[in-house]
Amino acid sequence: MIDLFERQRFCLRVMGHNFVRDRSQQSRRWHNTRCTYKYILCLFLVVSAQVPMINYTIYYIDHVELATASLSICFTNILTTVKIITFLLYKWEFAALMEELEEMYYEVRKAEIKVKLKRDNDYARNLTRMYWNSCCCTGLYFMTTPILKIIWSKLKDMDVSFELPMPMRFSFDFESTPGYQFCYIYTGLTTLVVIAYAVAIDGLFIGYTINLKAHFIALQSVIETNNFLKSERQLQRDLSSCVGYHNKILSLAFKLRDIYRPIIFAQFLMTSLQVCVIVYQMVTHINAQHIFLKNCLFLCSILLQLFIYCYGGEILKLESLRVGVSVQISHWYNLKPSHRRMLCLLMLRSQREAIIKAGFYEASLANFMAILKAAMSYITLIQSIE
Repeated sequence: MIDLFERQRFCLRVMGHNFVRDRSQQSRRWHNTRCTYKYILCLFLVVSAQVPMINYTIYYIDHVELATASLSICFTNILTTVKIITFLLYKWEFAALMEELEEMYYEVRKAEIKVKLKRDNDYARNLTRMYWNSCCCTGLYFMTTPILKIIWSKLKDMDVSFELPMPMRFSFDFESTPGYQFCYIYTGLTTLVVIAYAVAIDGLFIGYTINLKAHFIALQSVIETNNFLKSERQLQRDLSSCVGYHNKILSLAFKLRDIYRPIIFAQFLMTSLQVCVIVYQMVTHINAQHIFLKNCLFLCSILLQLFIYCYGGEILKLESLRVGVSVQISHWYNLKPSHRRMLCLLMLRSQREAIIKAGFYEASLANFMAILKAAMSYITLIQSIE
């Protein structure tokens, strides 16, 4: 049988969660102890990379173009640090949320609804795969560019300049052998951890939101297709099932919001800062094709990260509101007043949107477009200053 949640399980394994189903205290303690070392090692690797980046920024503090080049990578590392810490604190909640979604899928009895849920789950899996490929291509471009430059310089008998994939400055000689090789490997490992955690946590989010959206649509279909011309007992069972199903979906949506709250806040804040510095880099290096292309790829990558959260939040908000619409267009007139009150309660409950929000940031396409408009304004402003 096909594992519909294979991609979500893979994301959990990438982050070090082996997804142990045995929840006994002894097994859980052993699992937590073993995995904590992985988290701490990854966290140390990402946090330690901040030192050479900050050192680079301070060294070139009088050269704004070079200083901002380091800041864009530094903000990415800060965001990854928040994601690792959040997963470390909520790792069992991440897995429990997936288990509940899986149980809800197998509890669905109607074949047509299961087909819709499977189709949406396949869509989430394909979207995560595309996101993984995008991040890997960006990381690969950053990592291979210095090597290609070295090879090209040797072929042309030119002076070889050792450049690191990221703007960093270490306290030892990193521009000659063997310091350069050590720093290159260190940068590569850090980049791998950043990409792995970014794709895994963001992939889980989009997988969870698309699954919840599919359940909202399934609930709407159940309400709209029910003619309510049944016995009193069957009507009571159907209406209770709809109300319970709706409460379950909303409960999972609010759990998702609580788990991802620090990540979403950091994502919006860091992306806003990154857009500022990357746009400045693009405008000031518009004639340098290599630097301009690198900054374009990096900007697309971080905007794709933000889009995943905004898209997920948008579809949850819209589909949660449409539950009330499905009640309005259903065959509610076939019900007795006592049964209609249950549908009214469900409709009132649906007016409370399932909003994914953190602080004053709301994950929605409107806010994503606002950041894009701000980026265009920055470009115009910087060009006028230049």
